[in-house]
Amino acid sequence: MIKLNKLKRTNCVFFILMFILSTLLLGACTNKEQPKHKIPAKNEKPKAPVAALGNEWKLPISIPKSEGEFSRLAGWLSDTELLYITNLEQTSSVFRYNLLSGKSELLYRCGSPIVTVQISPTRKFLLIHSSPSSYEGLVTIIDSKGTELSKESFASYELVFEWNPYNESEVLVSKFDEDWNFQLFLLDINNAKTTEIYLPQPFVKWMDESEAAFLNWDESNPSLYAPLVVKGLDNGMEKTVLPSAIQFSAFRGLLMAVTVNEQDKKMADYSFFDHEIKKLFTFSIPQLTKFSDWLVPFYDYNVQMGQFITFSPLKSGEADSYSEGFQLLTFDLKKGSSKLIMEGLQNEPINFSPTGKAILYGNQFEKMIDINAKKIYDAIKE
Repeated sequence: MIKLNKLKRTNCVFFILMFILSTLLLGACTNKEQPKHKIPAKNEKPKAPVAALGNEWKLPISIPKSEGEFSRLAGWLSDTELLYITNLEQTSSVFRYNLLSGKSELLYRCGSPIVTVQISPTRKFLLIHSSPSSYEGLVTIIDSKGTELSKESFASYELVFEWNPYNESEVLVSKFDEDWNFQLFLLDINNAKTTEIYLPQPFVKWMDESEAAFLNWDESNPSLYAPLVVKGLDNGMEKTVLPSAIQFSAFRGLLMAVTVNEQDKKMADYSFFDHEIKKLFTFSIPQLTKFSDWLVPFYDYNVQMGQFITFSPLKSGEADSYSEGFQLLTFDLKKGSSKLIMEGLQNEPINFSPTGKAILYGNQFEKMIDINAKKIYDAIKE
């Protein structure tokens, strides 16, 4: 079992913070070169101005007092539909909001406070984590129309979830007690079945339908790095993908790992691999250090568009004293190119829309950024 002081040594503990509120980098370069911006030729006709999505969106969202107090936006149901959570006394509600019509629709009402709502990779299902008490987590799965599909209670202090992008009827659940000891469970929605599984780490990602990846931290020898390991859930076979990594994420058909640049320790390398662990693309950005580990800025990946988006600091240094702001960069993994979106931003959570035209931004996703127009809008009316 892993104690809290040791979990904090891992960068993976970042995921708990993401869910309770519910990571990435800067000065980015493609293959260690700063993103290049095209200079129009003299005879090149200027392009027509990009139509701002803000002209179509009905923003900010105005929440009536009868619906309760705004908690957070949970994400995108489609390019024109958002989910938001409200709290009213001891109850919570999940609403669908249409950006084009400006109308809200109640999807689900919960008799206890909602901790987080997670949208499945295809956006067909929602996982609602509510908390009837301090030591109980209730997990409810509904479809996008609000129909309840399953409900499971876990005696726990905290829960962390990971949808299986290859089979959305399965969710990995990491259950923590008050001392941060953990157990892992496989929640099978279709068969209404919960099975305990045994892995040495609580923060795992799906590599395929039956394999999980994790950073295998050694609790007896604390370190700033850990090997990235893939293990079969059925056969228990284990292999090391990278000998030393800071953080990683796995998406459908893609693995991303953050490592320290071997030639320049002040830089972080972001490497992307396919399902056969063949390297597809790499870029480097300045690295910020913390007392016991590294700061990995917030990021997201759009599977449909093959685009990775991340924050990046302007220079390396100590995270506590860094005050230069962050760039927001996108990387097209199919073309191997990068683009600067905006500068001078805070490092806060981001979430891509389905087609990658916009992102939710902020600790409560209370802001929205139009990628093409490079504009920020308030998503919620204060």
